[in-house]
This record gives sequence, structure tokens and C-alpha cells, in this order.
Amino acid sequence: MAGRDKQNLALLLLAAFGLFGNGFAGTQEEDTSSSDIREAVESLLSLIGTPLKVIAFIGCWKEDQKFAFARNANRFLQFVDPRNEPLELAYETLDGDVESHQTLVMVDLHCNGTERFLIEAGQRLYLNFHWLVMDSGYHALLQLVDHYWDILKALPILVSSEFFVLLKEDDQAIRFIQVYKVSRDSEVLTENYALWKRNSSFLEGQLIDLRDQKVTSVRRKNLHGHSLRASMVITNPDTLNHLTDYKDKHIDTITKVNYILTNYLATYLGAGVNYTRVSSWGYYNTTTNTWDGMIGELVHDVADLGASPLFFTTDRIAVIEYLAMTSETRSKFIFRSPKLSYTENVFVLPFDDHVWGCVIAVIVSSSVLLLVTLWVEWRVVAGEADKASATSDPSIMTASLRDTLLMMYGASCQQGSSVLPRSCSARTITMLTFTVLMFLYASYSANIVALLQSPSTKIQTLEDLLASRLKFGVHDTVFNRHYFTHATEPTRRALYEQKIRKPTGPDAFIALEQGVERIRHGLYAFHVEQGVGYKVMSETYQEDEKCGLQEIQYLQVVDPYYAIQKNSSYKEMVKIGLFRLHEHGIQYRENAKLYTKKPTCSGGGGRFVPVSLVDVQPAVWIILWGAGLATGFFITELFYHRVLVHWVRRKLRRMMRQANMTPTE
Repeated sequence: MAGRDKQNLALLLLAAFGLFGNGFAGTQEEDTSSSDIREAVESLLSLIGTPLKVIAFIGCWKEDQKFAFARNANRFLQFVDPRNEPLELAYETLDGDVESHQTLVMVDLHCNGTERFLIEAGQRLYLNFHWLVMDSGYHALLQLVDHYWDILKALPILVSSEFFVLLKEDDQAIRFIQVYKVSRDSEVLTENYALWKRNSSFLEGQLIDLRDQKVTSVRRKNLHGHSLRASMVITNPDTLNHLTDYKDKHIDTITKVNYILTNYLATYLGAGVNYTRVSSWGYYNTTTNTWDGMIGELVHDVADLGASPLFFTTDRIAVIEYLAMTSETRSKFIFRSPKLSYTENVFVLPFDDHVWGCVIAVIVSSSVLLLVTLWVEWRVVAGEADKASATSDPSIMTASLRDTLLMMYGASCQQGSSVLPRSCSARTITMLTFTVLMFLYASYSANIVALLQSPSTKIQTLEDLLASRLKFGVHDTVFNRHYFTHATEPTRRALYEQKIRKPTGPDAFIALEQGVERIRHGLYAFHVEQGVGYKVMSETYQEDEKCGLQEIQYLQVVDPYYAIQKNSSYKEMVKIGLFRLHEHGIQYRENAKLYTKKPTCSGGGGRFVPVSLVDVQPAVWIILWGAGLATGFFITELFYHRVLVHWVRRKLRRMMRQANMTPTE
């Protein structure tokens, strides 16, 4: 196979480039050749656009050749002689270059040590830098092909590498080709990049762009059947039987969505996929200092693709590469909005604060006005006979502040009064007060009935959720257990410590169906993936039970990302493929088929909610406080009349008896 590949490469170069003319070495031709190479390389750098500097690891060129090459350079040029410094130092020089994407490394295979320099360079250097390889020592094409083949087949020049080979066709033309490999063990592939020609009519040469596509990752998107390794997370073994039939959509949903998208991606790239199965997305083990699960397979080069998207966290940025969000789902606390009486005192809600102030002002002003009217009536207008007759009639209201306030309080409660004023003016005030308070009482009662049936919207944040009287549960999954137990933010940590983790008995991590059923009964918040939870709700809830569902996000993450190996050569083409799936609607289609949206409230909230003890809790507290105060007053009066008065009387009798015993005193 290797011999056939080498023969094919030789035929390709023969057919495309023809036979070589003179080499780069010579007497009079040497200056012309060096000038052509310099102009061709400068034109190539201008065509590429990004390289702003050139590092030439060339030690066999003469000083006048280096000067001639660098004389008219329009960018920073640095010559390094690998023979005068260890290779490790040369590699450190490249590793320390923070502008690697703007640097081109140029080498000459004719110089001693260049082959070793290329072979021992790491894969990361070939991914980060542009490379230009020439050979000034060969004059025969077949020898050059064999020489190039022996070197290039051992280099990790993968699909994202920008690796150029300079070929001098004749005295007037220099061709640049790019070589790459789909994988480290695959054959070397070539593609035409540019052709530099010196026109006899002009002093300067002209560079012809031979690329079909300008973007390298688009030009090389065909992986020629190479099998990509993909790792996917499976939490239920039965998922393997339903990866594409859309059954049991609520089980391993994110894996099923991205399994289909990964297959589409492989088709776009002209590749195959070999899947491996793990049970966890992957977390860092501080004991072994290693990553497990899917991230572990990406880190240890067991997988190229992470076929189950995962959350974006700071500790994972250093070990994997995030590409695109492929699944529009998040995990949140889902609960039915509790009745308004669970979060508010409904007996003070019917009226605005200003209305309450006006009601109190009406009662106080009416009481004061009525008291003044009664005082004038009794003190100024009435005679002695009228006062005597009115005093003997208990139904006639006297000028008493206590009676006036009690009557107005009864009017506000629509209870009436046992006494009435006698004069026309006082009765007019009483009638107007009763009429105004009647309308207020009717409005208040109507609002109370509506509020008792209304859901509460007070729980909007995690702080509100923590302070509420709701019970809590969490879907028992690997990532939920990890994020809840490792929460450090104060509110989230308090929620876990106070609501999820129990000092005695099991923690509140429960099965999906059990948690959704508890949401149905109300006063229960269940942390679950939205699409998964809503799928079960849409199939088991009555229409009126789908109303009033609220969501509050707990995890401080965005939608999950599709991930690949760090510094992967497939990064750009996989990213473009994922974006194409999104742009063409394939991603939306698969997410819509596997993820269930929030159920719509078509029942209008319709079922009547009976009044419970919680709804009338403020009224019950008023009764209890009133009963307590009445009991206290009763005991005080009883003590006063039965104990204190009796003790005073006995004390007086004793003193009188003592007085009788000593009459002289």
C-alpha cells in the first residue's frame, strides 16, 4: 500500500509540475534563483494574509544568500541555525511565540539536521504555525519525490495544518502545494495552492491562486471515509435500542439528539463514526488527578468527538474545546404556582395602600364629626327634660367616644348598631357613613373571593424559592448530583443544605416520574431537565393541571455545548459542519422532535380551588388573638373582683376589729 501511494504521489507531481530545471545552487544562477524564491515566498505570504513574520531554520545558506533573501522583505524575518543550538531550544522558541498564527516557519531539507527538526516537532507546532518546506539539493524529480515521501509520511501534518512545499518547475515558475493527512496513519494528500511565474514583459513575477476554496477547513472537509471516534453518555442501557426511533424521548434525550446530529455531521465530512459508551460526562477526580467519563476519553485521546454535549464550566476549558450549542435545553426547578394565600395575606391585598388610608380617614372623620354633633345636641340644644328622657332610653346614642367608635366599627363590618342618634343631622352622618362603607365592603368581599382563587407570582428568584414553604426534589442524574453537591454560591449552597440534603434519611434525589407526580399535587419544586419533565407532564396531567407552571434556574450555566479534543485538527471543519446543521434547520428539527415544549394552559385555570385553612389563616389568627385578649381581660377582671376586692375587704374588717379592741385609739 505504501509503495502504491508513493507511486501515485510521484505520478501526481510529474503530471502537475513537470520536470525540475536547475536547482537552487549554482554560480550566476544562484542569485537569480534566490531572488525568484524570495519574490515567490513574499507573494505567497501576501496571498495567505496572516503571517506577519518568518522564522527560517536554515543553517546551510551563505550569508550573502540570507542577505539577498531578506533584503527586500516586507515583514520581520529571523534566521535561526539549528546546528548552533539544541533542538529543544528551537522548539521552546516556537512554543513561546504568542503570535503563532501570524508566523511562518521556513526550512530547507538540503541543510543538515532539518529532517530531524521536522520529525521531532510536536503535533501542536504543525497546528499552530504555517510551514514552508523547500529542498535546494535535488535536481531530479523522482529523487525529490522519494525524498519528500520519506519525510512527509512521518510528520503529523493533519487536516488543519498549513504546510507548504515549494517546487521549482523551471527558471520562470515556482509552484506551491499543500500537503496534509486525514489522520496520523493515513496517506499524504496534496492540493495545488499557488503558482508563481516571472513574465518576461515585467520585472516582477505574478502569483496565480490555484485554490478552489479560500478556507482550508472547507477545502478539506472531505475526510475520505476516515472513521472519527465519538464518545456518548448513556445512563440507561435500553437507550441503545432507541437512538433513532424517537421512543422513550425522556430518557437520555440529549444523547439521542446529538447521536443523530453526529451522524449527519459525519455524512457532511465524508467520514464514518465509531461510538464508545460511558456513563458520565466526566468530572475531575482530585484523588487520582484525572478526568473520568466522556471528558476523560477526550483528554486521553480515546475519542475525537464528544457526542453528548456538556455544560460550559471554567475547569473544563483547559482540557476540551467547546464548539457550538446543539441542544436547546436547560435544567430548572419546575413547580406549580402556589395559591396567593401561601405567600401573601390576602385580607390586606384587595385595596391599595392609599385606599386603606382613605377608609381609615372616613371612619375617623365620621366618628369625630358624629361625636361633635352629639356633643352639641346634648350640651347646647337639649333641655333638662330631654336629657332626662334620653338618658332613660338605651336606644338613644349619647355623646360618648366609646359608643361612637364602636358604632363606626360595626358600620365598617356591616354589622349595624344597637344605638342611634336622635337628631336629623347626626342620623344623616350615620346614613352616609353606612352607605359609603357598604360599597367598600362589597368591593372588598368580591376581591377576596377572586384572590383566594389566584396563583402567587411572588416566587421569582432562588432567594424567594429558598424562603418559601415549598418542598424540594431533584432528578437523580449524574450531573445533578455533581452540581448540587459542589455548589459554592451562598444561596445555592443553602438551598442544598436546607432543602435537598437531609440529616436523617435519603437525600431528595428521586426518580423522574415520582418528582413530576409531586409537582401535580402542588407545593413541590422539582429540579429536572425541561424537555424531559414537560414530556411526562404533557402525557399525565389534566388540562387544568398544566396551568400555573413556573421555572427557576438553579445551575449557573448556559445551554450545553458540543465538545471535541483540545487542539484537535478537526476543530474548524466540525464547527462549520455543526453551524451548517443549525442553519439548514436540521438541529431545530431534531430538538423539536425529541424535546417537549412547556405545556400550554388550555384549561383556563378552570378548576375551582377550595378554601383551605391556609387561606383563612390571618382571620384565624385574629380570632385566636381576640380570644386570648378576651380571656386575659376576663381573668384580670375575675382577679380584681374575686381576689383583690375580697382581700381589701378582709383587710378593712381586720383593721376595724383591731380598732374595736383599742377604743382609746
